[in-house]
Amino acid sequence: MKPSQREQNRWFLTDRVRMEVDWRTTDQNRGLAPPEQEKGVPEGARLVDLPGSGEWWGIGDISLREAISRRESRRVFTDEALSLSELSFLLWATQGVRRRVGANATYRTVPSAGGRHSFETYLAVMNVEGLGAGLYRYLPLEHQLVQLREDGNLGPALANATLGQSFCGAGAVTFVWTTLPYRMEWRYDRAAHRVIPIDAGHVGQNLYLACEAIGAGTCTVAAYDQDAMDQLLGVDGKDEFTLYLAPVGKIADGLA
Repeated sequence: MKPSQREQNRWFLTDRVRMEVDWRTTDQNRGLAPPEQEKGVPEGARLVDLPGSGEWWGIGDISLREAISRRESRRVFTDEALSLSELSFLLWATQGVRRRVGANATYRTVPSAGGRHSFETYLAVMNVEGLGAGLYRYLPLEHQLVQLREDGNLGPALANATLGQSFCGAGAVTFVWTTLPYRMEWRYDRAAHRVIPIDAGHVGQNLYLACEAIGAGTCTVAAYDQDAMDQLLGVDGKDEFTLYLAPVGKIADGLA
């Protein structure tokens, strides 16, 4: 009897796929060059230097125990802007590069299967000091932002693309993570598709804890219109597509 769709999905959650991969035929073991760990910068695009750790090291200086104990999903934000230093801290906490290993590998502030780091971080900026409203992408290797377009309508567009979840466009900035699956497939072939979502959980939890540390809040979201989100970011939906997102905003003192 053919397995039901539910049974097939449960099978996907197991690690049995690993036993079916012919590891001799992965692109890594065939000697193909690894994919780049960061997308390039569009010609003529504006780059924004982010404050380095020496400029925000005192930000978020609370105990890990306190950050964990306060962690919760928050969907109500104040109108207060995030500072550029606070945004820099959040980006470092979620995808920051600790050190480079060779030409195409990095150790970051979050774990990733095989160090492959399949994600790109897009930012829908609504209210960040020093940044105009618009769509940006994080360049973790340089710790910079590249501005993709000016856009003062991202809040309503995000609410629409997340199936009416208005809080997704109501914060100071919304993080949107895409995946480029081939970065992981190069090493793991079919087994890549099991570990990419696990990596997303690592990133989301780091964002939660970093937000609590700066008096901000977030709520990670995995329910959205796939085509609408991909179109909003300008990605092809095949070799790169939206996987996860999280609005971030300051919270009232009574909620901290």
